[in-house]
Amino acid sequence: MKIGIAGCTGRVGQLLIQELQTGYWQGLELAAGSVRDISKVGHISDYKIVDTPEELFELSDLVIDFTSPEATLKHLEIATKTKTKMLIGTTGLSEADEKAVQEAAKDTTIIYAANTSIGVTLLSALVEKTAQALAEDWDIEIFEAHHKHKVDSPSGTALALGRAAAKGRGTTLPHSPSTDRNGKREEGEIGFSVARGGDVIGEHTVFFYGDSERIELTHKATNRSLFAKGALRAALWAEEKDAGLFTMRDILNI
Repeated sequence: MKIGIAGCTGRVGQLLIQELQTGYWQGLELAAGSVRDISKVGHISDYKIVDTPEELFELSDLVIDFTSPEATLKHLEIATKTKTKMLIGTTGLSEADEKAVQEAAKDTTIIYAANTSIGVTLLSALVEKTAQALAEDWDIEIFEAHHKHKVDSPSGTALALGRAAAKGRGTTLPHSPSTDRNGKREEGEIGFSVARGGDVIGEHTVFFYGDSERIELTHKATNRSLFAKGALRAALWAEEKDAGLFTMRDILNI
């Protein structure tokens, strides 16, 4: 299967290129990478670079997209026309953007993952199960920390964990929950707190606070390569899948 990397000079894009070039991922072939301005890219002789997303999709069976919401929306339009499969790891998508993802999945295979880490996927499942098992008088707080350059807040992963907790409780999470902790805590609220600094790759902890005890479920990323490895595992899984919207939980069958 031919894999295209949108934004191949970005942090995760470069890791995906490196992983594909190791030869470990049998069945996956690097088709090309895309950039916004090819004139700003130095000479790269070992793989093809294009500066039009249309060409990237024409060359690829599946495109991996860790770019920006604006770019991802454009890529979804192209994927709908070309029937090219996509893995979307872009965070910060609005409710309207996510509806566009759902629409595109009617025409092609879409894997939408706020975090492609295998560990975070398992954490999400544990959070849902824990929230389901505990009474509603247990307070749920989600803490996340990332590097100082991260734009969206709370992180897409934190929001996904919040949605998992809400699902376990049989409710829904507001699309843009507040991180303001001033004032008395509302009963049943799922709270969020955020830290930004240094080069933190990603840390997430879900706290379940009860009377006289608490539960902490934590995941810490120590190397960004885990996101690339998870994404490529998902790409392999998607090869035989028909049109539809999937998550990393589908890949792990949990």
